[in-house]
Amino acid sequence: MSILPLVHYYENNKSINQILITSSTLSSAIILKKLKLKKTVHQFLPIDLFFIIGIFLNYWRPAIAIFIESEIWPCIFKNLNKKNIPLVLINARITKKSFNKWIRLKKYAQSIFRYITSSYPQNAETFQYLKKLKVKKVKNIGNLKFIKNPYDTNSDLEKKLSLILSRKKIWVAASTHEDEEIISAKAHIILKKKIKNLITIIIPRHINRTNEIYKKIQNLNLKVILHSSKKISLNKADIYLVDTYGETKKFYKIAKTVFLGGSLIKRGGQNPLEPARYGAKILHGRNIQNFKEVYNYLKKLKLSSLVNNSEQLAKSINFKSSNKQAIKIKKLGNKILRNATTELNTLIKNAN
Repeated sequence: MSILPLVHYYENNKSINQILITSSTLSSAIILKKLKLKKTVHQFLPIDLFFIIGIFLNYWRPAIAIFIESEIWPCIFKNLNKKNIPLVLINARITKKSFNKWIRLKKYAQSIFRYITSSYPQNAETFQYLKKLKVKKVKNIGNLKFIKNPYDTNSDLEKKLSLILSRKKIWVAASTHEDEEIISAKAHIILKKKIKNLITIIIPRHINRTNEIYKKIQNLNLKVILHSSKKISLNKADIYLVDTYGETKKFYKIAKTVFLGGSLIKRGGQNPLEPARYGAKILHGRNIQNFKEVYNYLKKLKLSSLVNNSEQLAKSINFKSSNKQAIKIKKLGNKILRNATTELNTLIKNAN
């Protein structure tokens, strides 16, 4: 959640009395509940109807409304404007498809987007779209995704498993979709010819596909171990298949190379910053349009490489950490956090 670094900052800011976070997903509510924050309250986002939004705002009486990576909500925006509550978009992202829909209704779109007090897009594409939609203030402060989650403190593997894997040559294929597991497994077969003690860790995007993936990999004459089996002995294991949710970061921490799925098929890729932040080299396919600018930055750091098939994947895997590059990502994240809080502090001060 890109919002958590800001929540952490304002939880420790004495000038802020209460933070109200709204979302439409149960998962975010669960995450916030687990954090046991002192000032922060979670509520589910009400239906975007003028009357209902009016009741909601009358009850909570926010001094300022900050939307992070949010959809555009016409009734909420109108209601905020009616009550003179500043409206801020931060880490805003508008896709080409979404922009084209809005631009077809140009007059209506401009009547909605004019309610935005300030906007801070996460990429250059969104910056241009917001300008064309006549948003008053559009400023680039960087992508919040570069900022490390300050609440990410409990993400280590169980000690026995960590010790066993530390004695192996490992790499990770994460957030994989159909066909990408087999491409990864075939890369393992290629690597296995010259690297002993090799284990490939596969973390599928959807674990309900575990049985299907398990059978397909077994058909390649590879030994598969399920993470849920909690087997300590990994002797002669080829593929370690992670079939439980919420474990990915634990494996990123020990990986030197991570292939990110959703990129060899037309899914737009996954966010590469989490594994890169731990010093892992990132491998990906051509379909990374969802994180184009992030990948451009990683490419400049020589932290990412394009692969198209099993052969290229196997050839690009290495077993050395990129700690210097990870430090650069951390410094950039810290800079973006300073930029964001400087801007927000001014807006919050003016709103009170």
